[in-house]
Amino acid sequence: MEKPVLEQKMTRYHVFPGITLCFSTYVGDKCILPHEVHDGVMHINHCRQGRIGWKMKDDMTFYLGPGDLLLHMMDCCARSEMSFPYGYYQGVSIEVDLYCLTENPPQILKEAGINGDQLYEKFFSNQGRPVAMAASDKIEHIFSELYDLPTTVRVPYFKLKVQELLLFLSIMEISKNVEIDRHLSAQTEIIREIHARITGQLNRRFTIDELAREYLINTSTLKSVFKAVYGMPIASYMKHYRVNQGAKLLRETGDSIAVIAGKVGYENQSKFTKAFKDIYKVLPTEYRKQF
Repeated sequence: MEKPVLEQKMTRYHVFPGITLCFSTYVGDKCILPHEVHDGVMHINHCRQGRIGWKMKDDMTFYLGPGDLLLHMMDCCARSEMSFPYGYYQGVSIEVDLYCLTENPPQILKEAGINGDQLYEKFFSNQGRPVAMAASDKIEHIFSELYDLPTTVRVPYFKLKVQELLLFLSIMEISKNVEIDRHLSAQTEIIREIHARITGQLNRRFTIDELAREYLINTSTLKSVFKAVYGMPIASYMKHYRVNQGAKLLRETGDSIAVIAGKVGYENQSKFTKAFKDIYKVLPTEYRKQF
């Protein structure tokens, strides 16, 4: 059963007139944060850790993993639902008033001839739809330096990095190679139901065909949307999930490794041990000793 957000932390910084930077942390499964719509305001969202899904207007959902970027106008998310497939999320969002950027740009952007009208035309001329971009070295270079800064240089550094980001966006080429697919929210809801089913019955090994028939979804759609929502192919995800549950039992119970293997869906201890070492790089016995 999904849990609402249990922990939420947001820290805002006013960087320039009309430009705000906000660090966010959520712990839980889902969250709804309705807000007023201010015309001409663009949001830029960067995922640092965890995973987030945005159900926006027009019944479309976007999922971001570490390093991914999402640009959207404020009206797209005024009544949106956010979900957190891993149970947590940490990231940063930058709010840009495009009217203010045009009228009163920071000096470096003014010298480069960048304004809000140009950014809107570039990214939202297609009916104002959001644009999601996959992680890249260039995106990582900009955002990695925003986190964990000393207090004394935080705001001046933010001013530099926000201008660098807007410069980067103004010259980047948008192509199918960098965009992340959007998905119908109805499809993602089915995938979340499938996820609850397969993680709730670890003693069973479901096949893709079996799940597709039961939930009336095409097999290729099931595989592609599951990967979009949870960040891995279904088989890889379940391997990690089973092993992580096994690690929790190793830490919190005195059960034998053979018993734990059975509880998380492995038919024998040796297969569990091999999978565990693949992921944790140590044997279950060594892992247990650490705790």
